[in-house]
Amino acid sequence: MEQYNVTGMSCAACSTRVEKAVSKVPGVTSCSVSLLTNSMGIEGTASPESIIKAVEDAGYGASKKGAAQNSTSPNIAAEDALKDRETPKLKKRLIASVGFLAVLMYISMGHMMWGWPLPNFLKDNHVAMGLIQLLLTVIIMVINQKFFISGFKGLIHRAPNMDTLVALGSGASFLYSTYALFAMTDAQMRGDMAAVMGYMHEFYFESAAMILTLITVGKMLEARSKGRTTDALKGLMNLAPKTAVLVRNGQEVTVPVSEVRRGDVFVVRPGENIPVDGIVLEGASAVNESALTGESIPVDKAVGDAVSAATVNQSGFLRCEATRVGEDTTLSQIIRMVSDAAATKAPIAKIADKVSGVFVPTVICIAVVTFIVWMLVGQTFGYALARGISVLVISCPCALG
Repeated sequence: MEQYNVTGMSCAACSTRVEKAVSKVPGVTSCSVSLLTNSMGIEGTASPESIIKAVEDAGYGASKKGAAQNSTSPNIAAEDALKDRETPKLKKRLIASVGFLAVLMYISMGHMMWGWPLPNFLKDNHVAMGLIQLLLTVIIMVINQKFFISGFKGLIHRAPNMDTLVALGSGASFLYSTYALFAMTDAQMRGDMAAVMGYMHEFYFESAAMILTLITVGKMLEARSKGRTTDALKGLMNLAPKTAVLVRNGQEVTVPVSEVRRGDVFVVRPGENIPVDGIVLEGASAVNESALTGESIPVDKAVGDAVSAATVNQSGFLRCEATRVGEDTTLSQIIRMVSDAAATKAPIAKIADKVSGVFVPTVICIAVVTFIVWMLVGQTFGYALARGISVLVISCPCALG
C-alpha cells in the first residue's frame, strides 16, 4: 500500500470526495482516505502523478509520504506529518473571535434586551450601533475565513462539505443584516423612527458571528481529539533511534540513522539504543526488547544472534553488522502496519462516509424548503430566513466521520 498525505480536508464529506475522485483514476484498485491522520492509502498500478492530480482536481492537496525526505529518517518524516498543528491555530482563532464576539453581544443583546449602558455617542444612534455590529462581525468573519474558503471551494467543485453549511448560514445572516442596516439608514433619512426600531430587530450580525465562534470551539475540540488519538503511533515513532555509531577505517563515527547502510558495522554500549536491525559480530549482552515484544525480561545476546532497532543494550559492549535499515527494520514495519490500519476504515466508518456524501446537499435542500414554507404561510422574510439558517447551522455534525 502506497501512502499519501492529504491537505485541505475538514470533514467526512471531504474525505469521501477525495476517495471517490482517486478511485476513478485508472489503475487504482483500492483507495482509503483517513480524516483522522490526513492520509490516504492506495493499492494499484496508477502513477503518483495521476493520483495527486486527481486529488488536486477535487480541490485538495496531496503529496507522497517520504517523497521529499532525502536526509531525514522516514519515521521522523511520518511523525512530523502527524504533528498536531491545527489545535494551536484554532485556539488563537477562538480567543480572538471570543474577544470581538463579547463586545458584539454586549451591544446587540446586552443593551437591547437588558438595557446595559452604552457610550453617549451610541445612545439612540441606531445606525451607529448597526455599523459597529457590522464591523465587529466582519472582523470575526475574517478571523474565521477558512470556513468560507473551504465551504465555497466545495460548492465550486460541486462537493459541498460541512464548512459549506457554516459558510451559508453565517453568510446569509450577515447579508440580510447588511440589507436591514441600509434599509434603516433610508428610514432614518425619512424620519420614520418606528421603521428604524423595527429594523433593529432584523439584525442577525451576532448570529453570523456566534455561528463561526461556536463551530470553531467544536473544530478545536475535534482537532485536539484527533491529536490524542495519534499519540500511540507517534509513541512508536519516538522509539526509533536518531543516531548510530559506525566503525569506519577503524574509527568510531556518529552519524544519523538515515545514513546507515546494509553491511555497515556499528557498536552499541550499555544503556544505548540499537539503531538498526543487525547480527552480533562481537561481544555479549542482555538486551531489553520490551519496546517491540512487550517482554520485560532482557534477552541474552551473543555472537551470531539477531538484534532489533529501538531495543536497549543493558549490560555489555556489542559490535554488530547492519542487516536491515530504514523502512526495512522491524520497528519500521510495525509502524507501517499501524499506519496502514489507521488509513483504512471499519465498516461503520464506510457507512458514515456514504451518509456524509449526500448529507450536505440534503440539508441545503431542507433549509430552502423551510424558508419557502414559512414565506408561504405568511411570515416575514427575516423570520423565514432565520429558520432556514437554523436548519443549516444545527445540521453540522463535523464529528460524523
